[in-house]
Amino acid sequence: MTPRPGIGRRSTPVLFIAPFLILFLATLVAPVGYAVWMSLFREQATSGLGFGGTRTLFVGVDNYLRAFDDPGFRRGFLHVALYCVIYIPVMVGGALLLALLVDSAMARAKKFFQLAFFLPHAVPGLIAAIIWGFLYTPGLSPVIDLLSSIGVDWDFLGPDAVIFSLVNAAAWQWIGYNMVIFYAALQAVPRETLEAATVDGAGELRTGWSVKLPMIRSSVVLTMLFTAVGAIQLFNEPEVLRSRASSISQDWSPVMFIYQAAFTEHDYGLAAAASLMLALLGAALSFVITRLGNRWKEA
Repeated sequence: MTPRPGIGRRSTPVLFIAPFLILFLATLVAPVGYAVWMSLFREQATSGLGFGGTRTLFVGVDNYLRAFDDPGFRRGFLHVALYCVIYIPVMVGGALLLALLVDSAMARAKKFFQLAFFLPHAVPGLIAAIIWGFLYTPGLSPVIDLLSSIGVDWDFLGPDAVIFSLVNAAAWQWIGYNMVIFYAALQAVPRETLEAATVDGAGELRTGWSVKLPMIRSSVVLTMLFTAVGAIQLFNEPEVLRSRASSISQDWSPVMFIYQAAFTEHDYGLAAAASLMLALLGAALSFVITRLGNRWKEA
C-alpha cells in the first residue's frame, strides 16, 4: 500500500516543532500545573506532637487566602513597589544614556567602553551582592571610610537608605546588559537619517532625543518589560544584606516570603499559592507595560 501524497509534507513541521513543545511542556507547563496542584493542599500533623507523621488535606483556596492575609506578604509587595519606582527609571534611563553616549559621533574607544559597562553583568548576582555587602558595612568598607574622612556620615544599610543601596547593587549589575541592548538597536538606525539631522543643524543632544530615541522605542519597551518583571522577583540583594541590615526582614520581598514558607517552614502549599499570585502580578504588569508601550510607539 503506497502512502498518500502530502502526508510527509504535513508531518515535517510537527517534527521540527516537537522538540520545542516537549521542552515547553516539561519546563513550564508541568511545573506550573504542579504548583497549582500543590497550592490546593496542606500538610498537617496527624497528632499534636507530630510523632504520627503528616497527612495531606485538600484546602481549596485557603492557601491563597492565608498568603493574602499575611501582613509580611503584603508588606513585601509595598517594598517591591517602592523599589520599582526607583529602580526602573534608574535602570532604563541610565542604560539609555550610556548607549547614547557610546553611540555618539564624538565618542572614542567605543569597544572599550562597551566591554567596561557590560563587565559587571558577568559577575554572578550572589557574588555581586556579597561584594556590595562588604562595601556597605561600616568598619570594612573603604567607601564609608572615604566619606567619613570628608565629614559625611552615611549609613548605607539604615532604614532610610537601604532601598537605595539595593537599587544601586542591582543597577550596577544590569545596567550594562541593557546598555548593550540599546546600543545594538541604535546601530540599526539608518545612517542617512542621522546625516539628514546633522545637515538640518541638529546637535548630538537634539539628534539623540528627537531622532534616535523615537526609532528605538520597541527596544525601550522591551527593556522596561524585562526590568519590571525582574524587579518583582528581587531576592539576592536583600537576602544577602539581611544579616547586616536590621531593616530587612526575612519576608522583605515576596520571593523572600516564598523562600521562607517553602524551605524554612516547609509549608509548600502556602509557598505555591504565593508563587502563583506573584506570577499573576508579573503577567498583569507585562500586559500593562505592553499596552502602554504600544500606545507610545504609535504616538
